[in-house]
Amino acid sequence: MRDSKQIMELFEQQRAQTDAYVREGIEKNRKGELRIRVTDANGQAVPGAQIHVRQLTHAFRYGCNLFMLDELETDEKNAKYREIMRTFGNMYTLPFYWDATEPERGKTRYHKDSVKVYRRPAIDRCIEFCQENGIELREHALAYERFFPKWMYNLPMDEAWSELERRFQEISARYADKIPTIEVTNEVGHAPGQTALIQHPDYINRCFALAEKYFPHNQLGINEATRWAWDDKCRTCDKYYAYIENAMLKGARIDAIGMQYHMFFRSEDEYERTRPFYDPQNLIRHMDLYARFNKPLQITEVTIPAYTDLPEDEQLQAEIITQLFSIWFAHPAVEQIIYWNMIDGYAHLWDPDPETIRRSQGNMTLGENYYRGGLLRFDMSPKPAYFAIRNLFEKVWHTDEAAATNTDGECMLRGFYGDYEVEITLPDGTRTEKITLAKGTENTLNVII
Repeated sequence: MRDSKQIMELFEQQRAQTDAYVREGIEKNRKGELRIRVTDANGQAVPGAQIHVRQLTHAFRYGCNLFMLDELETDEKNAKYREIMRTFGNMYTLPFYWDATEPERGKTRYHKDSVKVYRRPAIDRCIEFCQENGIELREHALAYERFFPKWMYNLPMDEAWSELERRFQEISARYADKIPTIEVTNEVGHAPGQTALIQHPDYINRCFALAEKYFPHNQLGINEATRWAWDDKCRTCDKYYAYIENAMLKGARIDAIGMQYHMFFRSEDEYERTRPFYDPQNLIRHMDLYARFNKPLQITEVTIPAYTDLPEDEQLQAEIITQLFSIWFAHPAVEQIIYWNMIDGYAHLWDPDPETIRRSQGNMTLGENYYRGGLLRFDMSPKPAYFAIRNLFEKVWHTDEAAATNTDGECMLRGFYGDYEVEITLPDGTRTEKITLAKGTENTLNVII
């Protein structure tokens, strides 16, 4: 039986301090002033105009992975998944794992009608869905040795680099203008070392040099596993910090720093193992440390376990997510939060055997299914965690305000950065305008009646 008070103890002990940090950080870093000025055709101020601003989108990026698009076992589930994903977030991660995009050398499966691979929907299918629904895309990951195809394992160094460059070039030609965020390397500190590439002493720099060559106008990100991002001593000699610094000093164009956050610990070890991760001050210290690079931080892969389907365990998952998202959202350097799996029962297995994969669906004892870290249950019903994230971005961190112009025909409103619909009402009618409230700009809407 989990003790929720024990699991949440550091959040509770630091509640006053954390609440002040979150409140002040969000007000300072996520909101700005919107000035609306209403005049007539002669340039005269129009006082008393009723102004109503409604936020349509968030500038801040949030979402999850899109790994189960049309991958579920029934048409009904696939339709439900599409329905949920149309409105859940504004950024989704796409599965560019090399062993799935090119399982046979020279035979890629990017086209929407490619042969299916479990949890690896064809990239064109994912892009089509996101473009239809106004959702931004995030690539994961160009060079991720743990998921290099088997045909790469025994290639000599020069040939391996040639194949990697071909991969970069092909993906660039097909997707560079469609996917703003390109994750160049992932889990280098966590790599198993099965190929010649990862043995190269300048592996990271060569990967980023290729990325800069083929993706000159994209944001180039680096990403690393939870342990290296959050559980070191929070010093500049920590492994992840040191290898980023080394690469940048050698000229690598690293535009964004990714930090995974998977709480993959057995339930009996949860309390002891999560102490560094459920400590608000430790989280803030680590974000401050990596912000020293003056690059945006991206919380790239989040899994918070529920472990069971008991109401108290699912509620605890939601409470932890609310605390974490609030702390991350308040930090000035963070620009993205990507939760990982949407649905329980379809998580990563560690075992590529097709029969094991078939048996794993809905089996909560196999692989990462054990953690029940999804936002939906296996039957697609939403957990409290699903509603918690939607509540934050659609209600708590959402602007819907009304005011009236003063004698100078102006009104000032403060809101979260994003796109807005502005409704102006006068005795003789109503009109609607659109404006983007953006950080670092003068956000003024001039309306001539």
